[in-house]
Amino acid sequence: MRRFGHSLCSVTESLLENESGPAGGESLLDAYSNAVSAAVAAAQPAVVHIEARAGETPGGAGSGFLISPDGYLLTNSHVVHGARELRVLLGDGRRLSADLVGDDPDTDLAVLRVSAGELVHLSLGDSGAVRPGQIAIAIGSPMGFQQTVTAGIVSGLGRSLRGASGRLIDNVIQTDAALNPGNSGGPLVNARAEVIGVNTAIIRPAQGICFAIASNTARWVTGLLIKDGRIRRSYIGVAGQNVPLLRKLVRHHRLTQETGVLVAGLEPGSPAVLAGLAEGDILLALDGVATPAIDSLHRLLTGDRIGERAIVTFLRGVEIRRHAIIPLETPGRAKAP
Repeated sequence: MRRFGHSLCSVTESLLENESGPAGGESLLDAYSNAVSAAVAAAQPAVVHIEARAGETPGGAGSGFLISPDGYLLTNSHVVHGARELRVLLGDGRRLSADLVGDDPDTDLAVLRVSAGELVHLSLGDSGAVRPGQIAIAIGSPMGFQQTVTAGIVSGLGRSLRGASGRLIDNVIQTDAALNPGNSGGPLVNARAEVIGVNTAIIRPAQGICFAIASNTARWVTGLLIKDGRIRRSYIGVAGQNVPLLRKLVRHHRLTQETGVLVAGLEPGSPAVLAGLAEGDILLALDGVATPAIDSLHRLLTGDRIGERAIVTFLRGVEIRRHAIIPLETPGRAKAP
């Protein structure tokens, strides 16, 4: 252990005392500091503080950021969902009323708009180009302290979080840039001040494990919310539970999966009822695509399946059956898949 520590110190010293001598370490730190400072200077004016009120009682608060010069801004759904009044404090000190354009609890994203023009705004970068270890800078209003900056690195990619509706949010970015309550909805930016994620969650009591919705997800959701005010998704109306399949059934039917979705309940009048599904059935596939878990089924129930005939494959007892089913549009926030 001592040998490793000594070796690590030697490597560190050699990196800092490079051709420029001891000043080389300062140069490296200055370069990092300058990169962060420049990104913050570019991004900070576009970051806002959001106050949400539900009726006469004070509501929650969070962060957001402008994405267009004409007042569109992005934040988390959980910051604004259900609010009757929204106010936004801009980086220049102006306090404006905001309208909810649309929100999507399934991805925890929402779009607001304020009546102002020529606003400083941020561009959404390509989260597909993000790599672990690169600089990640979070700006927001944790605990009400506005325009707070924290910096770290991208700790991981491709994480999943469960949204308020129960669906998984895929391709979430993990960072160790410190986030606290109030940071929700603020931007996670790279060294070029491009938004790579929308800060959304922390894990208590862990330290340094924070998450942001990827910018590519945010770009897709934002476009649809501005266009339609909502994200259309489909449902079939089952309460599902992941269950293992009996090995002899897997072998007998030559299945490529070892788990399925048990139908634990059915919504009256739902597509599943009309298709003849019953409690106790185990869903295996939708249109030939395996559904080994409830999240797999969620991913298949997209908006383009609304009203379109599909084939659901399921086990009833030891028999495999295939029935036609027509998914409908999800009418509410938290609907069974």
